Amino acid sequence: MLTRRSFVFTALAAPAAGVLATPAFAMTPEVFAVDGLAIRGYDPVAYFKERTDVEGSAEFSLMWKGAEWRFANAENLADFEADPDRWAPQYGGYCAFAVAKGYTAKTEANAWSIHDDKLYLNFSLAIRARWAISKERFINDANANWPNVLNA
Repeated sequence: MLTRRSFVFTALAAPAAGVLATPAFAMTPEVFAVDGLAIRGYDPVAYFKERTDVEGSAEFSLMWKGAEWRFANAENLADFEADPDRWAPQYGGYCAFAVAKGYTAKTEANAWSIHDDKLYLNFSLAIRARWAISKERFINDANANWPNVLNA
């Protein structure tokens, strides 16, 4: 017998059953982006050339791996376009320390380092300091975890 109570329960449970039948999460994007901007709009090439974080411009931008990448000038844009894997941050711009620990985390443009000619970003300056203590070990761990952490 369908009472009001069982009807309400059935009606509430039906949508939940549909939700449970589909994945409850979507895969994490390959590139960390804020409002569609990789590295929050900072120029990845400038980290190597200028040795600092430099904001890019919408005038010098391109789409790569589902995110907009911005550059400070046409030369940096051309360099990136010619070999994006050379200039892009490791682990899609996610926090290298977090990837080493088996998860993803956002990054800040000023929390960066270059090691063996590769760009690594971190969650914060404090995390970058922790990262620096055992950088080689963390890189090995992050390399082993990437890109599987995108599905975690």
